Amino acid sequence: MTSPDDRPAGGNGRRASPCTLVIFGASGDLTKRKLLPALYNLSRQHLLPDDFAVLAFARREASDEVIRDRFGAEVARFAGADLDVAAWEWLADRVHYLQASFDDDAAYRRLAERLDRAAEEHGTRHNVLFYLATAPEWFGPVVDGLERAGLTSEEGGWRRVVVEKPFGHDLASAKALNAELRSALDERQIYRIDHYLGKETVQNLLVFRFSNGIFEPIWNRRYVDHVQITVAETLGVEGRGGYYDGAGALRDMVPNHIFQLISLVAMEPPISFEADAVRDEQSKVVRAIQPMRPEEVLTRTVRGQYDAGESGGRKLPAYRDEDRIDPESSTETFVAMKLGIDNWRWKDVPFYLRVGKAMPRRLSEIVVQFKRPPFTMFRDTPVDALQPNALVVNIQPDEGIALRFGVKKPGASMGIGNVDMEFCYGEYFDEEPATGYERLLFDAMLGDQTLFQRADMVEAGWRAVTPVLDVWKALEPRDFPDYAAGTWGPDAAEALLARDGRRWWEDPS
Repeated sequence: MTSPDDRPAGGNGRRASPCTLVIFGASGDLTKRKLLPALYNLSRQHLLPDDFAVLAFARREASDEVIRDRFGAEVARFAGADLDVAAWEWLADRVHYLQASFDDDAAYRRLAERLDRAAEEHGTRHNVLFYLATAPEWFGPVVDGLERAGLTSEEGGWRRVVVEKPFGHDLASAKALNAELRSALDERQIYRIDHYLGKETVQNLLVFRFSNGIFEPIWNRRYVDHVQITVAETLGVEGRGGYYDGAGALRDMVPNHIFQLISLVAMEPPISFEADAVRDEQSKVVRAIQPMRPEEVLTRTVRGQYDAGESGGRKLPAYRDEDRIDPESSTETFVAMKLGIDNWRWKDVPFYLRVGKAMPRRLSEIVVQFKRPPFTMFRDTPVDALQPNALVVNIQPDEGIALRFGVKKPGASMGIGNVDMEFCYGEYFDEEPATGYERLLFDAMLGDQTLFQRADMVEAGWRAVTPVLDVWKALEPRDFPDYAAGTWGPDAAEALLARDGRRWWEDPS
């Protein structure tokens, strides 16, 4: 087994602070698919502190030995690479279990005792990171339980709480949850997590924009024609019908994931990389999104629901035939919208977004399309039209950036062909398997909130989509289901751009 002295710090010379990570909901899907592999990867990269412990908190009966064996099997299944036995054994020695219910006050008193033992046994110095990997209805009660047991107080060490999405289901519930959390915690203790911000390409947006002098001068309404953001999944609801049918694509993706991406694309340069300097600029963008009037919702938004078809190489039933879905459900599985950002940089530049399940392929990308140059000098040549330049940021599955521009085709006559200059993370850097949670967990242990949402941004996101939710609630869709699984959504999504003389970026058919 690897000893602490044999484990050098990670490549940046930093390790996380000594602490205990408490995972509420440790028997759930998020823990086994994302959190455990992320912790294992951090151990493998020598980024966890030597003084570290994990306390799994869940209802199921188990012991430390049983949970270690169970976690080991799940890491081997989901980590995505041959298991590094030494890295896992180092982590497993620090894993403990507490069987308890979230609504049991005595459980939090036992948790306090276990944390004291962890501080003695593992040297965690009473620093604790609480991770709420629970159903949303437990976010408030768990924090209340921690406060009643004195576990939110930072007298003996720091205390931080990671809150998963969904953070509310509308503006009123988001405000209520923020108020409940802040009654027990300071804002600096709250880490509202969005796993999209753990992806390398998303983080690279700031570096790409603000460290390269050739792009920032043209990153504005004078040169940019429009921006497109696509997040497409081949999957259906995959057993999440109970949650998804009450949420839908808009609530599930737009106020959080999509608005995070828009804010990074559209924000002004922060004065530093300090958390609040970055988040101040992000918040300004989301607050500048133009609220839609009810009549605009009808012309600038599209919703759809998938029918039976084939997606991702397998057959999918219609959404209404999925498990735990109302057979008359009016929940959308696809959303397309046209947004405007009312500020000096982006006035009159449309931001088009689309999010959907049961799409032809898995894809998350941002396309910044630039304006066409004047055509005059090509008028008497065989060239019919000039194609716009575009910058494409691929977030998943193949992380990278491509720049499209026109060049002369070889030959005696004038002809223009489009070429792509591409950068792929996997080709330039030695990428290790990752879940997207590694950076976020590491930052939370360091106390860096840059990649976590602040309360004002969460509420601004819900405020921007509230008019859409209100109109959709008042007007039930008449034509659901309206697109087959394995297609790019309803025809109305194509019409949304066609009315502006545009089209979605190179839809593969």
